[in-house]
Amino acid sequence: MEGENEERETLSWEGYGKAARELAGQVADSGFRPDFILAIARGGLFPAGSLGYALSVKNLYVMNLEFYSGVDERLDVPVMLPPYLDKFDLNDARILVVDDVADTGHTLKAVFDFCQEVVAESRTAVLYEKPHSLVKCDYVWKKTAQWINFPWSTDPPLIDRQGAATVLDA
Repeated sequence: MEGENEERETLSWEGYGKAARELAGQVADSGFRPDFILAIARGGLFPAGSLGYALSVKNLYVMNLEFYSGVDERLDVPVMLPPYLDKFDLNDARILVVDDVADTGHTLKAVFDFCQEVVAESRTAVLYEKPHSLVKCDYVWKKTAQWINFPWSTDPPLIDRQGAATVLDA
């Protein structure tokens, strides 16, 4: 697994609360007032919801775009998964595109490019940005080259979706 023998960045739930609030503070201090927040599922759902509350933005949309089919298994082109976002909803809006991490930056770039032709303005916000990301985000809580353990994805799933829906040993 990538990062197995490397030092890791670990974000606790308590640390996440602080990080989300500080990231929202960057957006607020910049004067940018998004009409809605576009979360990149799944990792972007947590920070997008937190930013929505902190920035008084009730309109949140979700875009589910995948480049990874497994650990260290990358697809050549992104695959959009349901729910599908209608570009009509983006027309002339100011949007904040949110994800948990800008790792390679390919997912953020694909979402940003999808929106760019119809929105009035779009900006990006992430908790973490890796130095090799091809997207340099507008708002970043922390930059790191380390593998990141997020509180919502560190523990293994309780249900195995590859086989029968059974509870896995914890």
